[in-house]
Amino acid sequence: MNNRHLQKRQLGQTGLQLSALGLGCAAMAGNHRPVSNHDIKHAIKSGLDAGIEFVDTAPFYGFGRSEHFVGAGIRDRDNIILSTKAGRLMKKQPIPADLAADWPGSFPFNTVYDYTYDGVMRSYEDSMQRLGVDKINVLLLHDIGEMQHGPELNKRLFADAMSGGYKALDELRSAGEIEAIGLGVNEREVCIAAMEHGQWDAFLLAGRYTLLEQTPIHDLLPACEKAGTGIILGGPYNSGILAGGDTWNYAKAPNEVMQKAQAIARVCKSHGVNLSAAALQYPLSCSIVASVIPGARSEAEMKQNLEWFNTSIPASLWSDLRNEKLLDDKAPIPA
Repeated sequence: MNNRHLQKRQLGQTGLQLSALGLGCAAMAGNHRPVSNHDIKHAIKSGLDAGIEFVDTAPFYGFGRSEHFVGAGIRDRDNIILSTKAGRLMKKQPIPADLAADWPGSFPFNTVYDYTYDGVMRSYEDSMQRLGVDKINVLLLHDIGEMQHGPELNKRLFADAMSGGYKALDELRSAGEIEAIGLGVNEREVCIAAMEHGQWDAFLLAGRYTLLEQTPIHDLLPACEKAGTGIILGGPYNSGILAGGDTWNYAKAPNEVMQKAQAIARVCKSHGVNLSAAALQYPLSCSIVASVIPGARSEAEMKQNLEWFNTSIPASLWSDLRNEKLLDDKAPIPA
């Protein structure tokens, strides 16, 4: 194994150097599937033991469960770059049944959106306590966008986030409490809109710049490059369709998306390369992508991600994908 995951890439114009492969901690908190405490602990430990030094979590993941276990896993380790999020507060109140079903095994709290100045400051302080650490490196406003909230509600929440929420982040950054601020979202549109309201160090973009779709290469990524904003790439498997599943955007994939994924898989197979390995490595072909952060629900899944990330992939695979119009003509391909 050539240990490509140990390589470091700079996050935008910050001084932060992230491991090219990071540790995404949503799935291990029980996102749509029960995960035991044993598996959470060992998924984190195996990734860190392998040399991964960038970890991303959020209060929402398991309603505090992810931050609890991440804090325990990293607390006695050096050189870990930690990212978490703000925009939801944990309240001791009944959890809606559909939300509880989405996060089996979650902690007994309900999540309430709050992107105001006070809400973001409270979220930051609560995260520090759940994590049990004295330093958070990257703080991101979580899950803004019309896909998340619908047009009307998002209009109000976005206004809160770009005024009070941004002010809180900027104060924390100016005081040296955190080193980078940004958004953690599934929608490129909200990142583009946010760039008119402040100076952002990073966007964690989930599922939008992948082996399956490269639309941000036409608008968001050039804007980020000009502004010095780095990208952390979440959801490299597009919520499962590039890892042998049939889900895309957290729901069953429509037929045209399924067909494209199958066509990409056929090209990968013709080169003797696993589809998931290609999906995991592809986003780093863009120079402003600092880290790719797949999830892992167990030590076995973590080791599988490491194997895929370190798989040798011939350049001809990428050129064949482009020749068959399965990659955007303007999107870079790995060297």
